Amino acid sequence: MGKKDERVDAFINNSPDFARPILRHVRRLVHAACPQAQETIKWRYPTYEYRGILCITPAFKRHCALIFWQKPIREMLKSAKTNAARGELRRITKPSDLPKDSILTRSIRESAKLNEMRKKHRASKPAKRHLIIPSYITKTLEKDKRASAVFHGLSPSHQREYVQWIAQAKREETRNKRLSAMLKMLSEGKTRNWKYER
Repeated sequence: MGKKDERVDAFINNSPDFARPILRHVRRLVHAACPQAQETIKWRYPTYEYRGILCITPAFKRHCALIFWQKPIREMLKSAKTNAARGELRRITKPSDLPKDSILTRSIRESAKLNEMRKKHRASKPAKRHLIIPSYITKTLEKDKRASAVFHGLSPSHQREYVQWIAQAKREETRNKRLSAMLKMLSEGKTRNWKYER
């Protein structure tokens, strides 16, 4: 069973009378469909998570909402001909306004699967390629210790800006001008696009 949060209990208990059975019903369904789901409060509302957000259940003075985080789940609710505008259940005033339990259970399970897939995809992304600095840039940097220290202290993205700018020069004359400009900017502690930085 996933972790329950006392703040969710407090939120439900302090909600209007009409909202309590709706919020409790959704809570039960989430934990039944995804036993590993964790509860928390986000944006002041009960939020259910499993490897990312599954759904959020805000409650207001006159209605509740059930918002699924994953776009494919919202599309699924729309196509299931529920009363979900844009796939989001926003005007729930009684439990019967919710889609059938079977539809909600499926939505929760699919949302958990999508979160799992997204986590795996992120974990399997290859590491960023190491920046290869051409020898002509390295040799130029060796001529000025201050410029070299500043360059090697820059973030990889700022180093890449310099390398790409110089490497894109089509003529040797242009490349040499850019190498000189690079040394001057670096010796002044500037990044390649320092003019556009705040």
